[in-house]
Amino acid sequence: MAPRSVWKGQLRLSLVSIPVELYSAVDRGSAVSFRQIHAPSGKPVRHEKVVPGIGPVDADDIRKGYEVGEDDYVLLTDDDLAEVKLESRKTLELMQFVGACEIPPIYFDRPYYILPQDDLAEDAYRVVRDALQRTETVGLGQLAMRGKEHLVAVRPCDNALMLETLRYESEVRDAHDFFAKVSQKAADEEMVDVAAEIIGRKRKPFEADAFHDSYAEALRDLIDRRKGKRGGRVKVEDEGRGGSRPDNVVDLMSTLKQSLEKTGKGARGKASASKSSASKSTSKASTSKGSGSSGGSKGGASKARKSA
Repeated sequence: MAPRSVWKGQLRLSLVSIPVELYSAVDRGSAVSFRQIHAPSGKPVRHEKVVPGIGPVDADDIRKGYEVGEDDYVLLTDDDLAEVKLESRKTLELMQFVGACEIPPIYFDRPYYILPQDDLAEDAYRVVRDALQRTETVGLGQLAMRGKEHLVAVRPCDNALMLETLRYESEVRDAHDFFAKVSQKAADEEMVDVAAEIIGRKRKPFEADAFHDSYAEALRDLIDRRKGKRGGRVKVEDEGRGGSRPDNVVDLMSTLKQSLEKTGKGARGKASASKSSASKSTSKASTSKGSGSSGGSKGGASKARKSA
């Protein structure tokens, strides 16, 4: 079934208005979902709307209520909510522009694809796309959708535009409240060198298809077994991870060096940092300085953010 647009309206840049439509960029249909079942009868459990002291009620008698005091609510109907006039319900105006890498990742929420509604709209659409690419900026605006006005960011994506809803500042917890518990003391330099060497060898371009949801696959396998397609009971296999963890304290440097040695036998990253790391012997890894690897990683990260 073809995806449905979740919003239609105007994308506005100054005096230019472009008819566009929004599509969710996330497909949640592949997730494994469950229903609650009454085990003795095998029938699904229904959730009824119940009022204490009254019992089940009709859906037509239910209103949205905002609590203003104990057992005191302001009731609103759909017509009441429709009276709230917001221009952002039909128009997304790009009001401000920021550098493509200036928005901290914690603010990003959900991605959507923006498409022109017709061929006539595509000319202006491509102008906005190319202008954002040339200036390496992201457009900010507000969009009312699904009962909430969202802060959004519009940026180029391949040959089109992508919109990402952003969290408001009031929705983000202050990191200092949590990070203050972590010591600012620098880690052991020699251990950092070895860890940086491991990172350099494992570094390679991001490929999303290299990862998959192992838990969902295991759930489907379990369901198939229970349906009798494969028969037998589910057995958890030992993956050969060396049994239980020893009670004694593991030497961190020894473990890092073992990891480095193991990494050297496998495929190494394609980045320049990986190539320079590969030429070094394992015995010298503990004394080598990781400034080259970390610098390469930082440069690669900035390039990745820039391309994003």
